[in-house]
Amino acid sequence: MRRSFGAKPLSYPQPVFIIATYSEDSTPDAMNAAWGGISEENEISLCLSAGHKTVKNILNRKAFTVSMADEAHVVACDYVGLVSGNRVPDKFQKAGFHATKSENVDAPMIDELPICIECRLKDYNPDTCILRGEIVNVAVDECVLNEKGEVDVAKAAPIIFDPFNNTYLKIGGKVGNAFSDGKQLK
Repeated sequence: MRRSFGAKPLSYPQPVFIIATYSEDSTPDAMNAAWGGISEENEISLCLSAGHKTVKNILNRKAFTVSMADEAHVVACDYVGLVSGNRVPDKFQKAGFHATKSENVDAPMIDELPICIECRLKDYNPDTCILRGEIVNVAVDECVLNEKGEVDVAKAAPIIFDPFNNTYLKIGGKVGNAFSDGKQLK
């Protein structure tokens, strides 16, 4: 027997993407987004409502980065999804993140998150909230590479969002509580 959950955005896996941008004054900003994925060979699509400071920054700078949240930084990654850059302009710093400017796009890479997709804005539709970016480069910190130079998923420890239970999961287990763990940084 099945239980009906209704028409809701419930699916596995949902990535935990941390979208990083520069504000008008070049301050790094980041937000947590689970509704997104690769939509073409060199394209990523995200569902981001127009009210987000991140969206305003992307439209202004025409660039952004997408880092994969990891187990070691679950609290900081949850925090940047709990507070708005419109109200907390230094949330990037409060999360404990540090930025290095991308060599390929006008956006910051988050030093603490080892896998980063560097993107140029393709388009944004405020009616559907769909933002598409051209993937310009994928930058990976050597600390998550194996001896062959390949990404070691165990070292990278990316997490996913579990929308059924509002938790974060890694392969094989729970790593945190969505919309909760980051509150300790508020």
